[in-house]
Amino acid sequence: MSLLAGKTVVVSGVGAGLGRQVAAAVVRDGGRAVLGARTEANLAKTAAELDPDGSRTAYRATDIADEAQCEALAGLARERFGRIDAVVHVAALDSHFGGLQDADFETWRAVLDVNLLGTLRMTRACLPSLKQGGGSVVFIGTQSAVAAPSQVRQAAYAASKGALTSVMYSLARELGPYRIRVNTVLPGWMWGPPVRAFVRLTAQTEGASEAAVLERLTGRMALPELATDTDVADAAVFLASDRARSITGQSLLVNAGELMR
Repeated sequence: MSLLAGKTVVVSGVGAGLGRQVAAAVVRDGGRAVLGARTEANLAKTAAELDPDGSRTAYRATDIADEAQCEALAGLARERFGRIDAVVHVAALDSHFGGLQDADFETWRAVLDVNLLGTLRMTRACLPSLKQGGGSVVFIGTQSAVAAPSQVRQAAYAASKGALTSVMYSLARELGPYRIRVNTVLPGWMWGPPVRAFVRLTAQTEGASEAAVLERLTGRMALPELATDTDVADAAVFLASDRARSITGQSLLVNAGELMR
């Protein structure tokens, strides 16, 4: 039997990278994917590519900073497929760089509003359906929340994802009686569009080859290559499935062994 046969999974933040890979993994593993992101054209393109006949996908433009839009996406899942079995949170604001000394705290507020509160808004919108049959909430966090990277400084992003990991424990206790599991996937350096762009820009800036920049990253891994966005998507789909029925309140590093805990 397919991992997600008969399951409906809401996926927030479906763009060109990890969100798309999560949606693809849901459809590949027999599930129905309800896709949300701010840009409707991207959603339509992804749905058409993954599910040409439209029988196992639905989508709606959604900004998770807006509670009504979160409710509308959850409503679409119920209207189209009659249920929600899992929600995987990929949507995030990750474009702000810097630390404390140069911090713009208004920008930090925006990062926290999307990454922490937006994720919780979307989770709460899905709860009435999840309560009916139990299910899974999967947060996408970051290794940076537990170990600061040396290559880039993203203190606001790390803080927001660290808060999300912390609230996971409370939610696992609160929602456990409804048989709702709550877990977090923590990617490290993840080979996909953002890291490809980082490698390319760093190579251009330093006058080095992209291979040399990539080797610098992979040299810290226990395994000799970066995890990919597909690897992270597979971990999220596992946690969304009944194969993880006794796993809750856990953080899973998917990082090729760069950091071991």
